[in-house]
Amino acid sequence: MNSPSAAIPESLNNLISRATSLSDAQIEDEIAESIYRTSRELSREAVIYTGAGEQDRTEKLDRILTSPIWGYPIMLIMLGVIFWFTIAGANVPSSMLAETFARVEGWLTALFMAIGAPGWLHGILVHGLFRGTAWVVSVMLPPMAIFFPIFYLLENYGYLPRVAFNMDRLFKWAGAHGKQSLTMAMGFGCNAAAVMSTRIIESPRERMLAILTNNFVPCNGRWPTLILLASLFMAAGFAGSSATLVTALILMGMVLFGVLVTLLVSWTLSKTALRGVPTHYTLELPPYRRPKILNTVIRASLDKSWNVLKRAVIVAAPASIITWIFANIYIGDTSIFMYFVNFLDPFGQLLGMDGFIIAAFILGLPANEIVIPILLMGYLSQGAMLEIDSLSELKHIFVNQGWTWLTALNMMLFSLLHYPCGTTLFNIYQETKSAKWTFMAFAIPTTIAVGVTLITATLARSLGWV
Repeated sequence: MNSPSAAIPESLNNLISRATSLSDAQIEDEIAESIYRTSRELSREAVIYTGAGEQDRTEKLDRILTSPIWGYPIMLIMLGVIFWFTIAGANVPSSMLAETFARVEGWLTALFMAIGAPGWLHGILVHGLFRGTAWVVSVMLPPMAIFFPIFYLLENYGYLPRVAFNMDRLFKWAGAHGKQSLTMAMGFGCNAAAVMSTRIIESPRERMLAILTNNFVPCNGRWPTLILLASLFMAAGFAGSSATLVTALILMGMVLFGVLVTLLVSWTLSKTALRGVPTHYTLELPPYRRPKILNTVIRASLDKSWNVLKRAVIVAAPASIITWIFANIYIGDTSIFMYFVNFLDPFGQLLGMDGFIIAAFILGLPANEIVIPILLMGYLSQGAMLEIDSLSELKHIFVNQGWTWLTALNMMLFSLLHYPCGTTLFNIYQETKSAKWTFMAFAIPTTIAVGVTLITATLARSLGWV
């Protein structure tokens, strides 16, 4: 008669004999792996596959794309390629849109003059509302029209689930859930939409981790600031395709730093305010399939890009009007905007920036896209948001205001790490129904942004780099 252990697979026998030296999590993982291995062996003996060649191709690709050795470098290369295409492809259409809006603004100005409209009405509607909205459209639409289709083509092909599989190792270390990598990827387009996408995470604790840390990846509203400053200052010594490549590498470095901050904050919260054990993430990897290019591109361009752009315009339009009003109401010889800037300047200088930059970020709370226009308006002491036609002219303005590479670097870091935009904060409150966690979603990134820029500025000064 066979002993009871004879019916137990040898792998489970070995596991039972080693159980005393393993933790509970390791035992669970090894049991699951053993069951999967045994099931696969039985399946191979009993099931005949009609598409064996296709399955073999998927498994061969997965051995590379989900490899602990090759998976991460391939992810970084793909990220760099996406950035390169986005930067290189967006320049020309962005300039064309800006020129078109400039002509339309001229026609509107002529119309206001023809009907004898008062100057304040022209200022609010044209210099405030139209110009601010035009900037948002011209700087946001071209990158989105390139980034989203490429992103969705990778999803359609079946690669994004492999990214989630690779990132699960890191998020499990941080006490978070592997699905957080998917919500983080969504944040590259729009943090507000990414907060809503955290509904795919079943655990309330891990969902809160994803909500509180999603802001550390740059949304589409922050891409223009990062691309602009990387091009003007970090890639200043290069030209042509080399400058585009350097800019893409700088952006990739910023994104990796944001991911690192995401993991560190997730780990800290999982050991303190959101203490708990991460739940297991079971992900069925779909087969690779040929993407439906035309359908995907149209859906991503018209649906996703349009929705994000519409949200940005709705938020940016009133913010543009408010900014114009602040810059045109004077107390004595100084506008309200300049009183605000002078009050913030000591704090801005401490962080390696200035009062204009801090004021632009604060007034840009409704939409990150209007930070640069507000900044230019302040620097040129104009009562309207400004559109600068050339990068060399723009850099000349910044340098005349005392900018160095440290100013550009710290503004990029602050843009990457600072509080979410108004729409994202509203979505966080809608999802959490908690004023406390909404405030934490504002306070945590703001504190980190101030801390990082303070450290960078102090270190640079102490080493005599500026």
